[in-house]
Amino acid sequence: MVIEKYRRALPLLRIPFSIYLMPVFWFGLSALRGPWSGWRAVGVFVVLHLLAYPASNGYNSYYDKDEDSIGGLKAPPKVTPELLHLVWLFDALAVAGAALLSLPFAALVLVYLLVSKAYSYEGIRLKKYPLLSTLVVVVFQGAFTLLMTQVGVGATYGQLFEKTNLLLALVSTLFLCGSYPLTQVYQHAEDARRGDQTLSLRLGIRGTFVFAAVGLLAGATALGVAYWLRQEIRPLLIFLVATGPVVALFSRWVWLVWHDEAAANFEHTMRMNQVSSLCMSAAFIAMLLWH
Repeated sequence: MVIEKYRRALPLLRIPFSIYLMPVFWFGLSALRGPWSGWRAVGVFVVLHLLAYPASNGYNSYYDKDEDSIGGLKAPPKVTPELLHLVWLFDALAVAGAALLSLPFAALVLVYLLVSKAYSYEGIRLKKYPLLSTLVVVVFQGAFTLLMTQVGVGATYGQLFEKTNLLLALVSTLFLCGSYPLTQVYQHAEDARRGDQTLSLRLGIRGTFVFAAVGLLAGATALGVAYWLRQEIRPLLIFLVATGPVVALFSRWVWLVWHDEAAANFEHTMRMNQVSSLCMSAAFIAMLLWH
């Protein structure tokens, strides 16, 4: 009976949803100039995508108590105390696993986990503040995670703080800035009911798409500048080809929403997340293989 309770709570960790955060991991590896450890990269992937991200997802679900669709779950199960037990277990495993790779990496993972809890915890709940919560998410899931990944695989101080590497870290934050509000666009009713003034809710449905387009364009422009400074035109071409389907799908979605705002729904949001994640991951993996 006890095991069954934990089994029912497990889906709220939304482990498969971590695939949507993979591009930052691959981006961080492809951005590094110089050697890094392949076996440590596997460890970093496991710590982030199978432990840290699910722990953050579960903690968010515990305090949100969503009744409608959330990222990765169309019909989330009822929240129970067992979910919080799983969160603490995954937190501990994430920090312990990170410490096996390096103490600096473990410290960064711990910071990430604490910030993610401040986002949801009812006593702080950064999620109530649209600008602050957006800034925290795009920085910590973007630039911070990219640099954290690089620390985890053994990057040197020189590799981390090389100017174009920092520019690429900024690129990851700009891409998150464009895509993050889109993950909120179908949750306006539930967010308003909880009193969470998300950025997408403040912008409105059409405003969310305009904001996303500007953020993604800024990210693509900064990416082009970074690769030009590195004199790496081939990676830029790979990125443009691989993300062609993302541009096409986004443009089609915008057209649908402009004609009927009901198209800003869970199904279209998840499809956009899936396609953009897989295409961007494919682009950065191709860059790695080319190197």
